[in-house]
Amino acid sequence: MRPSQALMAGGGAPLGKHGKFLGEWGHFGGQPQKGIISYTLSANRQNPFAGAAHAAIFNTWRRFSAQVLYVASPMLFFYYAMSWATDRNHYLNSKQGRAEFSEE
Repeated sequence: MRPSQALMAGGGAPLGKHGKFLGEWGHFGGQPQKGIISYTLSANRQNPFAGAAHAAIFNTWRRFSAQVLYVASPMLFFYYAMSWATDRNHYLNSKQGRAEFSEE
């Protein structure tokens, strides 16, 4: 017994208009088409916060340690300068300071 035309075509689909089976959905036979653009999502976009906490901690420490000498040195200098100026002002406005630097 001879198989029917549908069974010879494969996949249960009938032969096309010109006697050729094009294939299942998404698997059409033939030459690749030109001008077809497909878009995919990169791994970074699929999981944007992967390792973010780990990177944030170590990146923050790296940036802090690189800048601490530029920031801390002037802060310490001006803190001690302001402390000295405040103490000197209190002394000059005290009874002993007025007696030492008075012009009388």
